[in-house]
Amino acid sequence: MTLIEELSSLDLNDFASWTRRVKLVVAGAVCVAIIAAGYNLIIKEQQGELDSLQRKEPQLKNTFLEKKALAINLDAYKQQMVEAEETFGVLLKQLPNESEIPDLLIDMTQVGLSRGLQFEQIKPGNTIEKDFYAEKLVNIKANGEYHQIASFVSDIAALPRIINVDNFSLRRVGPANTLVIEAVTKTYHYLEESSVTP
Repeated sequence: MTLIEELSSLDLNDFASWTRRVKLVVAGAVCVAIIAAGYNLIIKEQQGELDSLQRKEPQLKNTFLEKKALAINLDAYKQQMVEAEETFGVLLKQLPNESEIPDLLIDMTQVGLSRGLQFEQIKPGNTIEKDFYAEKLVNIKANGEYHQIASFVSDIAALPRIINVDNFSLRRVGPANTLVIEAVTKTYHYLEESSVTP
């Protein structure tokens, strides 16, 4: 009797009457079915996850190496941060607060007078608020010789506070060596945190 004939004449309720060959074929078929079901239900899904993780691996390795490099240089970065904060503090001190602006105007006037300039006007102008500082405009009009004006501008730049001379013009008046300078200077002051608008 062939295997096909044996399989077709099987009595499913009487397992004991099956021949050894049929039992092996059925057992093999059951094993194949279990393996196929296990692959489709468990391994196939996990294989997809594995492939996805393998694709992410190079990116994660690069991220790890970058963070490792940062961790190795952490002390150097901390030192740089301390130095940057110190530098920022020094620069911040060069921005006067609102109450120091009149003193700054007096300093500018004294510098000009010490160079022999005659002021016609030194008047505070508009205040323009920026992120954490404000620009304070000061309108200046003064008479003097060329070298006096040049020395005045140089002396203003040497003051401990930041002052920029902007929008200036020179014109000759009166005697041959007398010039009039009209300028707008910009000085800056730090806005206190309470006055900074979000």
